[in-house]
Amino acid sequence: MRILGIDPGYGILGWSIIDKIGNKFVPIDFGSITTESKMPMEDRLESIYNALESIIHEYKPEEASIEELFFNNNAKTALLVGQARGVAILACVKGGLIINEYTPLQIKQALVGYGRADKKQIQEMVKRILNLRETPKPDDTADAIAAAICHGHSLGSRNILLREKKGI
Repeated sequence: MRILGIDPGYGILGWSIIDKIGNKFVPIDFGSITTESKMPMEDRLESIYNALESIIHEYKPEEASIEELFFNNNAKTALLVGQARGVAILACVKGGLIINEYTPLQIKQALVGYGRADKKQIQEMVKRILNLRETPKPDDTADAIAAAICHGHSLGSRNILLREKKGI
């Protein structure tokens, strides 16, 4: 299964492509999409959409895993990140991907086994699970990989539920 992981943002959007083969995760590529702060928001959103569209076209993932928004005290920032997240979801839908959404708590739980894990713990687990020499940078990229791994872990549970429904 090829999974596109997304950590939404409008200044920096993290993305990753990983393959889940059996119980193993294989990194294919990862990075971030950045937009200039002086750009009008509509241009930033278009840039994010176009970049994700290219990534989807190049790597042909089957499913997407996107982090749900964590609302902080800054409503304006939350709205802007929500717009970028919407554009990311649209790119995935247009690319024919199945969308899967996970809260930050679910992602942390899936990687570390503890929903209140800090960034450093998540980054270390991403590095270990993918057998990387370095921790992916920026943090948004590591978060996108974490989202993809979280979804990969949930695939086993989903397949068990599907088999149970079919009586297998």
